[in-house]
Amino acid sequence: MSAIRLLVLGAVRQHGRAHGYQVRNDLEYWGAHEWSNAKPGSIYHALKQMAKQGLLLAHEIAPSTAGGPPRTEYEITEKGTEEYLRLVRESLTAYDQKPDVLSAGLGSMVDLGREEVLGLLEERVRSIEKWRKAVTEYYTPEEGPGQLGHIGEIMNFWIHSADSGAEWTRGLIDRIRAGAYTFAGEGDPFVGVLVEGQENPYATGERHPEDDR
Repeated sequence: MSAIRLLVLGAVRQHGRAHGYQVRNDLEYWGAHEWSNAKPGSIYHALKQMAKQGLLLAHEIAPSTAGGPPRTEYEITEKGTEEYLRLVRESLTAYDQKPDVLSAGLGSMVDLGREEVLGLLEERVRSIEKWRKAVTEYYTPEEGPGQLGHIGEIMNFWIHSADSGAEWTRGLIDRIRAGAYTFAGEGDPFVGVLVEGQENPYATGERHPEDDR
């Protein structure tokens, strides 16, 4: 699973309609260019590809009075919404994905209901525990991973990662169960995108040939 699809679909969905530079600006606002593959080229490529796949609807709008090429605005389709929610669910339950996928899912989890998110995170904990049990039962020597020399540090790393991942997920479950955040159907959602013209304090300032399209 690629985080870029989830990030781009989520940004377009929040706007209703958005052109490529708006989506790029939002992802930089979220810091996604630092913790994922959300670079300008991959963002614009994802928009075009998902439009071809029917996940986004492309609208060509007239150029501004200042001149320049016409811009393309994207709108998420029903198929795109289904794909977006599927990716959110997958990102929250899987324990073996890259950190950028989980990060993208966390940024989108409030688009699901509170109880569903709790269930997905509890499933994630169970998956981590099952994987850890398999590792310690079948791959770790009775005398401990130190018996494997420095190779044992690989096992130490993965066991530690599993334990810390499960602990963090349980903490998130507790916070959500205690009422943290506004989930779907609970009221006005948190707005995580920039309005047109709003300054982005985290923008990289790097130009890309497709920024004006």
